[in-house]
Amino acid sequence: MSNIVFPLGIDSFEKIRTEGYYYIDKTEIIAELLRKTFEVNLITRPRRFGKTLAMDTMASFFDIRKDTRKLFSGLHIEKYKEICGKWQNQWPVLFLSLKEVEDKTFDQATKKLAVNISDLYKEHTYLLKSNKVDPADAELFNKIRYQKADSVDIQNALYILMRMMQAYFGKQVIVLIDEYDVPLAKASENGFYDDMLNVVRGLLGKTLKTNPFLKFAVITGCLRIAQESIFIGTNNFVSDTITGERFNEYFGFTEEDVHKLLQDTGYGKHFDEIKYWYNGYRFGSIDIYCPWDVLNHVNALQDNPDTEPKSYWEDTSHNGILRVFIELANSEERQDLAVNDKFEALLGGDCIEEPIEQNLTYDTLHSSESNLWSLLYLTGYLTQAAPISLQDSAPVENGRFLLKIPNEEVKLIFRKTVVEWFHAKVATVDRSELFRAMWEGNAQKATVILSDLLFNTISYHDYKEDFYHAFIAGVFTGAGYYVESNKEHGTGRTDIVVRDRSSRRVMIIEAKRANAPDLLEAGCRDAVRQIDDRRYAAEFVKGYRSVICYGIAFYNKECLVMKFGTAEN
Repeated sequence: MSNIVFPLGIDSFEKIRTEGYYYIDKTEIIAELLRKTFEVNLITRPRRFGKTLAMDTMASFFDIRKDTRKLFSGLHIEKYKEICGKWQNQWPVLFLSLKEVEDKTFDQATKKLAVNISDLYKEHTYLLKSNKVDPADAELFNKIRYQKADSVDIQNALYILMRMMQAYFGKQVIVLIDEYDVPLAKASENGFYDDMLNVVRGLLGKTLKTNPFLKFAVITGCLRIAQESIFIGTNNFVSDTITGERFNEYFGFTEEDVHKLLQDTGYGKHFDEIKYWYNGYRFGSIDIYCPWDVLNHVNALQDNPDTEPKSYWEDTSHNGILRVFIELANSEERQDLAVNDKFEALLGGDCIEEPIEQNLTYDTLHSSESNLWSLLYLTGYLTQAAPISLQDSAPVENGRFLLKIPNEEVKLIFRKTVVEWFHAKVATVDRSELFRAMWEGNAQKATVILSDLLFNTISYHDYKEDFYHAFIAGVFTGAGYYVESNKEHGTGRTDIVVRDRSSRRVMIIEAKRANAPDLLEAGCRDAVRQIDDRRYAAEFVKGYRSVICYGIAFYNKECLVMKFGTAEN
């Protein structure tokens, strides 16, 4: 068992390097950034691929107030002697993260922005001790530091701070802004997008456009928001998205990184399962693993070598985009069967071909199907199919991408979201006819109604019985019945028990998955035989007036209901 400490949730490069955390060296990103320097560099990647750590690494390297040679000792960047001599700890750095600037109201969100900027100002209070700084700027500094500034001052805050830093150090300022689009994403969700856009545009506009105090800027986020929305007029602007080639190996883990990690920890035998669950993202021409998942899973293996992979990305994410997509496709106004078919193809392991728009704005994300596919791609829910997957496919038109679900983890998120959506949807459907049919023992009518409900959900090819268990439980849940799933009864566990306490009746359901449509009847008979052999109904004979038992067999979107018997007391 290894005893390596992983930096889970730690984005501080200095802390990782000084406190003995495991670190996979990504410092060569600094050399790549400086190889071709642009005034404004926008880098977009999905969540949990190391954007904040990369920015903190840059801040540690450039910051003129620090001596970080020990922190970078032995790392890749150290071999670039000329770069280190010219750039390491030679420049003033302004580093601002906007990842916490979110709230349900515009007023609260802007207050959080004011707090963020106030904290940034407190970091640079040394400027007030200098006679090189303009007294008027020092007065504004204190207003912003003590959160007494108005909205105009807040929008000018970075520009003012840069002007003071230029005066103090006699050098232009390197600006690092992390997760620049979080305030806009949250504002879009909560209905104040235009107001927040004006704030962010004002904050970044003066900072980035023809600013004499700017050396260069690096900005990270999930989406490349259309330049005309925020970055209009910015000269020497370049963006690197997941379709580009420049920084791909520096965000996420390459296969080489994962092999090294597993070799260092002694868990090399787990490589295949890690690849199956957490690989599959394609940034440019490189296959990438999600680092958050890999580190979490290997950390769990240290505690228990038999730990099964699970979804770690989901625990940190806001998966509402999937739900929005499904609801849009299945709304009464739309009923877009094509979208459902595409979801089913993806869940079945196939690719879909879609146009991808990389210049999006959050207020138009839901305005078209193509924008939603673009969003799923750019945020990591979908990825480009690797060339090996495309050998037998027709060429793809320019601007269109062959997309797939990247790995088992994301597929699990898709499935869970589909099931949750179905349960919410079915709760609004009148199921009285189904309940009446099943309580009356009308298996034929129940087969028709259940099949119709099943047809109207999104399916996937590798169904397991637990999907059907959840499907049946969801049909009865929220209708005034007490529903138990996989509870111990008789000599085993029955799948579903539905109790109608007011009428003192109970329904026992055993579900089976058939391997072919012509095996549905055999599946039903196997289910009712299990109910009988294991005496699932025995405990309900006393206390309930009637006990009715069903075997239900499923094959994809087909089902067959068979009644075993009814015991009346």
